[in-house]
Amino acid sequence: MSRDPYPHSPIPAHPEPPGPASAGTPPEPPLLSVHAAVVFLAAFLIGLVMGGLMFLHDKSVPAAVATGLVTAGGSVPVLHKLIG
Repeated sequence: MSRDPYPHSPIPAHPEPPGPASAGTPPEPPLLSVHAAVVFLAAFLIGLVMGGLMFLHDKSVPAAVATGLVTAGGSVPVLHKLIG
């Protein structure tokens, strides 16, 4: 059994952990669900890879950016159905 070495000190030996700052209010819902975050991250990676491959092929930055955007945008609905 642990005993307080200073029985008359104003600070207890084992203080209680502080509670949450907003104990009475409900927590905020997240901005994106985990499913949406995974879908957008995978679409971003696919668009980045395809844009990089297009740049290596044509050495054209506008074509690479357009390819990456179109690929990322087109992959979102497919990934939404596949990862659901």
